[in-house]
Amino acid sequence: MWLGEPPEGEQNPHSQNPSEQPGWAQLLSGRNRAKVVAIAAASAVVVAACVTGLLLLGGRRDDNADGGRNATAPASAPQSATASAPASKNPLGGATEGPAVPGWKVVINPKWGTAFDVPPDWDVKSPSLQIGFEDSKVDYSDPKNWGKVIILMSAPAILQDNWCLSDDDKDGRVENNALAAAGTKGAKGAKSTGDVALSQVSWWVYGGYTQPDKKSIVSDRTTKPYTTKSGVKGSIAWARSKNTPQKGKCASDGKAVTFGFKNSAGDFVAWNLYGATGVKDELPDATIMKILSTVRLHGKPKGSSS
Repeated sequence: MWLGEPPEGEQNPHSQNPSEQPGWAQLLSGRNRAKVVAIAAASAVVVAACVTGLLLLGGRRDDNADGGRNATAPASAPQSATASAPASKNPLGGATEGPAVPGWKVVINPKWGTAFDVPPDWDVKSPSLQIGFEDSKVDYSDPKNWGKVIILMSAPAILQDNWCLSDDDKDGRVENNALAAAGTKGAKGAKSTGDVALSQVSWWVYGGYTQPDKKSIVSDRTTKPYTTKSGVKGSIAWARSKNTPQKGKCASDGKAVTFGFKNSAGDFVAWNLYGATGVKDELPDATIMKILSTVRLHGKPKGSSS
């Protein structure tokens, strides 16, 4: 089910005046597949990626930023959690929080006041990192379009960053595609938890697996009520693609699930997970639901969806 334009909820100062952003340069063109864009503030690093991989670029913006483009100065990646240290530092107060599932890793989003767990083979990124899909119809060689993206989420965890490597356009730049990713975003303008889920879930499949086509996406027309193990109540919706028209070595169908709920500040929030389908290492729905079951409120939110 498609509900209007791509959802809001993550502000984008880059789109206001990209010519003033340090380290930004013209986006390289000629790629047919969607790209994930990301920004990390913890290391003052702007990150841009193709569907999943992370290409590190220069930049100086906070975690409100959400559109990344090619730049000239490479930098180091943000630190990720390790399997040997399942307890995560609480960015809000320095305390630790153990995982709800023993042996899993904790993913904390201080902006929205949420947390969830992922299996030990996932890579937990910086809480200030945002990832999202660029629009294949947008001409990013025009500076006016810098910062325009389809959808974003913050404080992500990624499964197999380099799951598939390709250079379909033969431009010499290898694009790395992740198997799956999960994170949280705001839901500005939402009127209910069901509205949150329905307005976001299809965009993850569209952005990562089918654009510019929407006909190959099948999504829930209504949501289902869901309560996590910690007692967070909300609504979930699924979307899946079948026979995507995208071509290339790493092209595949995809799926996504969105859980809409309210954080402790009363703001509508969306937890999202997307991943490739019809592939050997596809993330099982049962594992997705186990991850979803760990979603919980965490501290006082630093952000707002308004």
